Amino acid sequence: MKSTLANLSSSMFFLVFLIAFVSRNHGTKINHRSSKHVALFIFGDSFLDAGNNNYINTTALDQANFWPYGETYFNFPTGRFSDGRLISDFIAEYANLPLVPPYLQPGINQYYGGVNFASGGAGALVETFEGSVIPFKTQARNFKKVTAWLRHKLGSSEAKLLLSKAVYMFSIGTNDYLSPFLTDSLVLNSYSHSEYVGMVVGNFTSIIKEIYKRGARKFVFMTLPPLGCLPGTKIIQSKGNGKCLQELSDLANLHNRVLSVVLLQLEKRLKDFKFALYDFNTDLTQMINHPLKYGLKEGKIACCGSGPLRGVYSCGGKRGEKHFELCDKPNEYLFWDSYHLTESAYKILADRMWGYTNNSYNIGPYTIKDLFQLP
Repeated sequence: MKSTLANLSSSMFFLVFLIAFVSRNHGTKINHRSSKHVALFIFGDSFLDAGNNNYINTTALDQANFWPYGETYFNFPTGRFSDGRLISDFIAEYANLPLVPPYLQPGINQYYGGVNFASGGAGALVETFEGSVIPFKTQARNFKKVTAWLRHKLGSSEAKLLLSKAVYMFSIGTNDYLSPFLTDSLVLNSYSHSEYVGMVVGNFTSIIKEIYKRGARKFVFMTLPPLGCLPGTKIIQSKGNGKCLQELSDLANLHNRVLSVVLLQLEKRLKDFKFALYDFNTDLTQMINHPLKYGLKEGKIACCGSGPLRGVYSCGGKRGEKHFELCDKPNEYLFWDSYHLTESAYKILADRMWGYTNNSYNIGPYTIKDLFQLP
């Protein structure tokens, strides 16, 4: 990240991954005239990237199109930063949709069921891993192109209906806070935590408004995870003692508090704006500390990587460090690699997002299931 950040307008809330995609459902087509489906449009980072970074000029640091990624479900590296499916893949399944394809995948010629714009490494700030990822702002521009395609194919009225009924899923912000700790950036020396969070949430909010103006009405957000407690971040300053990097977790917590306030403000100001905010942070914290409760055996050590906690980001041996270790049973682990989760963990989280109970965490008036069922 560069220390120079984009200027924000006064109206913004300045508050305190070439391979073909192989899948079991890829051939499924959506009939746009069917009232039985609701499209799913996905934006964000590596928690949701289904393979867009396969098709951009970047490095292995921001790609997952090599073994052992994808080994569990697809038996093939699709570009997902996991051994198998992601939260969004399970949500699509629960909504009776096929796997939502990445926007940049060659051969995608229709968007009636939605599309995935997410890019591993992306942030709300354009400067976050700039030049190596597809920033959130560019993802929104790609969505604009899709809305134009839908109007051309369906006409304005029917396109508007499809877009308003669709669900829009987001995971963004993690890399804005990770990048200063993983690079030589001094940006956090130039801004207070409140100022920096304000810039991230301000940029994020501005882009959400743009997506709203293009016809989106039903939004699904996730709080940021406990960023200082990932295997890859625990080893930054811990000297092997396994403690969380508190400054990083504090930034994530502040971001989450600000985000919840901003979303409530948007709900008041934007007509028909509906949102679900899933508390990813609280659930993941519980899974780290009490993995057995969730049917997992290991909550702190990654399945794939090297060094303490397998926190060195070497899974696959293509990121500078060629040596890496790989566990025998990923389904028993919470973390797949230094920063990302296993398919088993993502399924647990998706189940809790979809089937909300008093034991899962949801903030706001709606759950993601509600949004798919609302007109």
